[in-house]
Amino acid sequence: MVLDDLGSSLRGTLDKLRGKSRISEEDVEEIVKEIQRSLISADVDISLVQELSGNIKERALEEEPPAGTPARDFVLRIVYEELVDLIGDSTELPLEEQTILLAGLQGSGKTTSAAKMAWWFSTKGLRPAVIQTDTFRPGAYEQAEEMAGRAEVDYYGNPDNDDPVEIARKGLEETSEADVHIVDTAGRHALEDDLIDEIEQIEGVVEPDTSLLVLDAAIGQGAKDQAQQFDESIGIDGVVITKLDGTAKGGGALTAVDQTDSSIAFLGTGEEVQDIERFEPDGFISRLLGMGDLSQLAERVERAMLETETEEDDWDPEDMLQGQFTLHDMQKQMEAMNNMGPLDQVMDMIPGFGGGIKDQLPDDAMDVTQERMRSFSVIMDSMTEAEKEYPKAIGASQIERIAKGSGTSEDQVRELLQQYKMMEKTIKQFQGMGSEQEMQRMMKQMQQQGGGGGGGMGGMGPFG
Repeated sequence: MVLDDLGSSLRGTLDKLRGKSRISEEDVEEIVKEIQRSLISADVDISLVQELSGNIKERALEEEPPAGTPARDFVLRIVYEELVDLIGDSTELPLEEQTILLAGLQGSGKTTSAAKMAWWFSTKGLRPAVIQTDTFRPGAYEQAEEMAGRAEVDYYGNPDNDDPVEIARKGLEETSEADVHIVDTAGRHALEDDLIDEIEQIEGVVEPDTSLLVLDAAIGQGAKDQAQQFDESIGIDGVVITKLDGTAKGGGALTAVDQTDSSIAFLGTGEEVQDIERFEPDGFISRLLGMGDLSQLAERVERAMLETETEEDDWDPEDMLQGQFTLHDMQKQMEAMNNMGPLDQVMDMIPGFGGGIKDQLPDDAMDVTQERMRSFSVIMDSMTEAEKEYPKAIGASQIERIAKGSGTSEDQVRELLQQYKMMEKTIKQFQGMGSEQEMQRMMKQMQQQGGGGGGGMGGMGPFG
């Protein structure tokens, strides 16, 4: 994920302080130089790097750490607070009627972002509509229509009209019943005068409450000029950073936020309409530094469970803690995990599992784990309902039949059954726990078992 290299580098730098109770001036100098190197490598503007590293150095040398606080934790807190302060608050987007104008260069991801944002507003109980005014890019109308359909939101565009200003005016009329209007505009390969003139005219017609600049995370240092010109033209209230699931550096987008004196509104993390997050600076920086993000994790879990239950109404996840745990439950649990998004993103949100632990895993660890989950699902699809309900009765002949039916090996089927036994054992430990103290003791025990790496999750899911 974008900025992962920055997070890994920052964590590695801070880890040099492990075991130290006090921090010396030499330590601070070394840490600051490493932080500067990390930020510059991530394409953060040099003036921002100097300001940020200067603040960190000053605070680390002048502030007195709380009694008993290790040097690493003290500096980690300073770095966290300074990064949050650099990024600023999240763009204000009230859950009420409003019009949002999207600007950006061609290829920045505006059309996809429009549908994603519309989907996000729909999950908050509002009725959104996407208005497509891009008459320049071939296929823009069709892409916007298809994306809006996937998001299940209202849509307006007119492929027979080559006047984007008129399309914007008509779009507001045709979607007048919508609560939130998201107006997508045309991009170009560069900041051409006709692009600026066009978007200024559209802005005059739609009179947006908020104008958002959509930036590809790979924009790099070019983000500074782009952000400044759009800001001078229509005024930028916030930034949408797209393609955060790629390998780009991402620092340029952070520079744009500072350049426009604005904030970040949304993060695009994948290709599906659901792959969008409302930006929260504290959670974002927490993930970057390996501290997790429980609020985003909770939102993904809730969404995943709702989607899983919608697919099959007779399954209730709470039943796993009341009665017998079956392979049917295990399959639904894996579906819920898949609905949460890519595993590496989910791990980043779990305190203690993202960051440092993820840094120690092989590069393909997440791909291997998700591939294993997919093979388990295929195997279970080849089982009868009776076998899923009572897997202990599965014998050698059934294993052979299931392996052939699923196109897998008998060893893979046995591996699934072994994983099921591990999960069943853990679930039984939860069943019948009456007091909060017992539950806390159980969670602490699981955390200790998983403290050295991802293996501790093996009892709760197909991670082995």
